[in-house]
Amino acid sequence: MAVLTRERMEEKMHEYYYYTKEELLKNPKIPLIVMEDNAAVFQSIAQEMADEIERKNKAGETTVFICPVGPVGQYPYFVDIVNSKNIDLKNVWFINMDEYLTDDKQWIPKEHRLSFRGFMDRTVYTKIKPELVMPESQRVFPDPKNLDNIPQLIEKLGGVDIAFGGIGINGHVAFNEPQDDLTGEEFLQLKTRVLDISKETRAVNSIGDLNGALDDMPHYCVTIGINEISHARKIRLGCFRDWHRSVVRHAAYGEPEAHFPVSLLQSHPDINIKFTEFVANLPE
Repeated sequence: MAVLTRERMEEKMHEYYYYTKEELLKNPKIPLIVMEDNAAVFQSIAQEMADEIERKNKAGETTVFICPVGPVGQYPYFVDIVNSKNIDLKNVWFINMDEYLTDDKQWIPKEHRLSFRGFMDRTVYTKIKPELVMPESQRVFPDPKNLDNIPQLIEKLGGVDIAFGGIGINGHVAFNEPQDDLTGEEFLQLKTRVLDISKETRAVNSIGDLNGALDDMPHYCVTIGINEISHARKIRLGCFRDWHRSVVRHAAYGEPEAHFPVSLLQSHPDINIKFTEFVANLPE
């Protein structure tokens, strides 16, 4: 068995994980925007959502968003903007990124505390004035029974205007988990599919959503592919957790590879990551 010496340990460490805020912002491969706190990040995302819809409405055009359930702090602000300005969503499509599945690979019930479908109903759709909210047919989730629907729908609608999302601890966007056996080019071809959720993601999500009840976390999910996300005209990612300190640094300075999927978006022509001062600054 090879001995992991101190020298070898130091060789395996990644310098960018330890960048100061100034070093982090010096030459990132993805544009980075530092904001004061969580509220500023979420308000900014919500405002961009509303501004894009208003712009497209004025032009008489359809708005198509890929939307996450994580981060979710933007949605109360978005609902408030829509209701206060009476923004019509009748020509808007929300295509959610993903959903948890049961062990027989069907959607978990909408009433389940972890259901993203249930969350969007409770937090977004039922909070918007009925005369403004989009029809149910325009509130779309990837379906394990019809995996071709999302790619076909996006093509029919003329593409995605903005893909909003977060970044997982292993670099996943939506539930596009790392696949070390694929090249970056191969990974970028992956479309909507059913897959196993990684141990890392299950552990982190159990802490955030179930107080650490790992045994109650689903093992499977359905997700929009990195292909659909990477072809959106704009990509906007938000980060605010303590472990996002390393995630943002890896995304901005790591090599593009399927081992850390968000890194494959470095070449996108209109992408940014918004994050807090808390994430930008490493602890003493």
